[in-house]
Amino acid sequence: MGSLTEDNLRALAGARSYERGLGYLDAVSGVEVGDGRITATVHGTERYEAELTLEGPGGLAGMCDCPYGLEGNFCKHLVALGLTALAQRESLPRQRKAARERAQDLDGWLSALSKDELLALLREQIGEDRQLRRRLELRAASVRGDLATVRARIRDLLDIGPFAQYGYVEYADARAYADQAKQAVSAIAGLTGSGRAVEAITLAREAMRLLAEAVESVDDSDGRLGQIGAGLADAHLDACRAARPDPEELASWLVGHALGDIDDGLTGIDPLDYEDVLGKEGMAVLRESAVEAWRRNRTGWAEKYLMERLAKAGGDVDAVIAVQAADLAPNGHTHLVIARELDTARRSDEALSWAERGLRETRDLAAVDTALVDDLCERYARTDRLSDALTVRRDHFGARRSLRAYQQLRAAARAADCWPAERERALDLLRADAERRKAGWYDGPVLVDALLDDKDVDAAWQAATRTGAHDRQWLTLADQARAGRPADALAVYLRLAEPLAEQTGNSVYDQLVDILLSIRDCHRRLGTPDEFTAYVTALRTAQKRKRNLMRRMDEHGL
Repeated sequence: MGSLTEDNLRALAGARSYERGLGYLDAVSGVEVGDGRITATVHGTERYEAELTLEGPGGLAGMCDCPYGLEGNFCKHLVALGLTALAQRESLPRQRKAARERAQDLDGWLSALSKDELLALLREQIGEDRQLRRRLELRAASVRGDLATVRARIRDLLDIGPFAQYGYVEYADARAYADQAKQAVSAIAGLTGSGRAVEAITLAREAMRLLAEAVESVDDSDGRLGQIGAGLADAHLDACRAARPDPEELASWLVGHALGDIDDGLTGIDPLDYEDVLGKEGMAVLRESAVEAWRRNRTGWAEKYLMERLAKAGGDVDAVIAVQAADLAPNGHTHLVIARELDTARRSDEALSWAERGLRETRDLAAVDTALVDDLCERYARTDRLSDALTVRRDHFGARRSLRAYQQLRAAARAADCWPAERERALDLLRADAERRKAGWYDGPVLVDALLDDKDVDAAWQAATRTGAHDRQWLTLADQARAGRPADALAVYLRLAEPLAEQTGNSVYDQLVDILLSIRDCHRRLGTPDEFTAYVTALRTAQKRKRNLMRRMDEHGL
C-alpha cells in the first residue's frame, strides 16, 4: 500500500494526465480490492476497465484498456482509480485481507470437490454462459479433429456481422469482436496439439484470409486485430514445424503471402522464420520465386523488401545493391542506403563512389536527402578532403538557403580556415532573398536567423528593421539586445505583449508573463520602474477576470 500515494500517481501519469484524472473521480464505479490489485470500471468516452498493481516488481503500476492506456501509458482513468482508492485508504488493508481469505476459501472449496461435482458445476456454468459454452465446444472439436465443425466455427468467429452496423464495426464494438476472433487462434493451436497439424495449416491460412477481409470493416484503432494476426502466424508456423509440409508448396505460399496485398502486413509473417521447415530445397525455391517476382516488378515495395531480406540473410551484399540500384530515388536516398551497405561490408571506396554519385544524380539539389549530404561531407572530412566538403556545403546552401544549411557551411568553412570570405558570399545570397521575399516570408528571413546564430546582434537588428522579421525573431532580438539597447527591446516587448493580453489559455499566460518579466528588466535598466508599475496596474485592472493569469503574475511578483 505504501507505493500508492498521490506523488507516485502524479509521477507515473505526468502533470497533464494527473490533472485530467481529477475530473474523473465521479466516473469510477465497481471498485474491487484484491490482494495486490485494485480494479474498477471508469466511464470516459467509452467504458474502460482499469487495474492498479500495488506491489509489482517496479512498485505501483497500472493497466487500462483505453487507447492511451493500451499504448503503455499511465492514463487519467488510472489516476482516478488511484485517488478513489486513496480516499478509502484506512479500509484497504482490511479489504486486501478479506480478498486473500476469499481466494483461499474458493480454492479450498474447489479442491475438495469430486470430479462429478466439478463437472456438474462446469455444466451449470456452460448452461448460463453462452460464450463459455462455445469456447469449450470449439476446443472439444479441435481435440477430436472435427475439421468441418472447427472450420465452420472459425468462420463464425471471424464474421463481423453480429458486431457491425451498416457493414462496419465501430470502435465501441471492436474489442468484443477481437475477443471473439481470438478464439480462432486457440482452435487452430488445439488442432496442432491433438496431432492434426496438417489441418491446422489449412485453417490458419483460411483464417488469415478471413481476418484480412474483416479488418477493412473494423475500427482497429487499438491494434487488437494485428495481435490476432500475429497469433495466427505463430499458429501456422507451429503447425508447419509439426507437420513438415511439402517444402516447395510452402515456399510458394510464403512468397505469395509476402507479395500479396490481401494480408497487408497484418500477420507479419517472415519467410525466413520457416528456414528450418523449408530446408535447402525449400529455401532454393523461395529464393527463385522471390527473384522471379522481383524481376517482374523491380519497383514493388514488397518484392524489394523480400529480395533484400533474402540477400542479407545470405550475406550477398551485391544482390542487396542490385535490388536497391534498380529503383533509385531521385533525391539520393537510395544511393545513401547502398553506401551504408557497402560500409558494412568494409568496401569504403565503393561506398564513397555511390555517395558522390547520389549527389551528382540528384535532380534538384534543394530537395536532396540532407542525410546524403551529411554522409558525404563526413567521408571527405575523415580523409582530410576539407575543400571537397566545403564545395558540397556551398552548393547545398546555394540551393537550399536554410539556417541549418548556413550552419553546416560555416562549420565546413571554419574547418577549411576560410569562413570570413565564405560568410560574406552566403550573407549576400540571404540579403537578396530577404529583399526579394519581403512581403510574403512565412517565418521571417533566414538572414536574421543567420546573423543571430553568428551572435551579430546589431547586424541582425538592422536587417530586421530593413527587411522585416517574424515576431519569433523580434523576440529573440529583444532578448539578446536588451542589455545594450533596452529602449529598443522595450518597444518590441510592448508590441508583442499587446495581442497576448487579448488571448486566453495557460500557454498564452506563460508567454505573457515571460514578456512582462523582460519589460520589467528593461524599465529597471532605463531607470523608469514607476512606468512599469503603472503599466502592470493597468494590465491587472483590464485582465482581472483571468484568474490563472493573475496567479502566474503573483507568483513572479508582477
